[in-house]
Amino acid sequence: MAPGEQILIVESDPDIADLIGRQSLQPLGYQVTIVGDAASALKRAVQTPPQLVIANLNLPGLSGKDLLTALNSHGVQAPLIVIAEKGQEADAIQAFRLGASDVIFWPVRDTEVVSIVERALRQTKEARERLKLDLQLKSANEEQQRRLRDLTTIVNTVKSVVSITDQRLLFDRLLESVLQLAEADICWFMLRDERSKAYLLRAQLNLPDAWAKKINQPIDDGISSLVALSGESLIMHGSPLQKFKIAALGKAVGVIPIKIQNEVIGLLIVVRKKDREITRDVQVLLEAMADYASISLVNARLFRALEQTAENARIGERHRHATLESMREAIHGELQAAGYPLNLVLTEMPGALNAEQKKALESVQAALSRLSRSSEKTVIPASTKNKP
Repeated sequence: MAPGEQILIVESDPDIADLIGRQSLQPLGYQVTIVGDAASALKRAVQTPPQLVIANLNLPGLSGKDLLTALNSHGVQAPLIVIAEKGQEADAIQAFRLGASDVIFWPVRDTEVVSIVERALRQTKEARERLKLDLQLKSANEEQQRRLRDLTTIVNTVKSVVSITDQRLLFDRLLESVLQLAEADICWFMLRDERSKAYLLRAQLNLPDAWAKKINQPIDDGISSLVALSGESLIMHGSPLQKFKIAALGKAVGVIPIKIQNEVIGLLIVVRKKDREITRDVQVLLEAMADYASISLVNARLFRALEQTAENARIGERHRHATLESMREAIHGELQAAGYPLNLVLTEMPGALNAEQKKALESVQAALSRLSRSSEKTVIPASTKNKP
């Protein structure tokens, strides 16, 4: 075993203590401390926890079994080897039930002492290694679960960006995702007003009432304006944050710019109430969420532009059809006006017509009649007529 390990021997018999400590263990490099009673041993073990305790069952005052119980109640994790005399097998078994790791039956040879001690320390080391591996495995599993949860959140966010057209609802969904990814307590969006160029509160989660009531108004948190100017993410926590107004909300903050190309059009702010730093990994996730917010804003602009283009096209179509309808009515009226004198002439009331004149006039009358019927059959599409 590695030299220098601390071993506490609890033994009132100096001969036994000398054989185990000075003769058997110290020559191998173990740091041995010897006390003569359970009370001193308990105090020593609590103040300076040893790697191993060797205690006689037959101590004055509190017994070795009492010491074992006391050590367990005080959270001392060192393995305990009991020293028992021949004939105390029942007491040794009871000590095992209380948590003892091994037993030394006196009298004993120094080589046997060393073997028992090394076995106990080896088993303890192996147990600690297993515990360490278990903790590492648990940590790795938790990390994998967290990454899977983050990935699921991001996928759902992407789906929301491409499927939700209601910008307020979309911002609420984005903030829910941001709150989860950042493990934050408060978050909000601020967007730049095109006319005033000020950044206004557009959506929030868990802001105090005094801040939340400023929806569609500027919020001076003392830090967001710096990010709006620099265009770079800003992460702060602890004492440096105390000089800013946002410190009233928490002890760790992140401000992420929402940009279209290099233009800052909005800000995403997250706050943790506890002084727990926002890591670089979390910052990357928040910047991805800011990109999705930017995409949603671009989509909204395009959607509004398409709607305006479509409305302009509908207005132009209505105007064109109104013009055509007016022309049709005018032509129909002119045809009717032209038909009346022609019919009068064909009655020969104004005077007789020769055959050629009559035939020519009847041809004109037939042509005018066809034109009139054609104009009457021209139909303006109902979709156009019904448009406001």
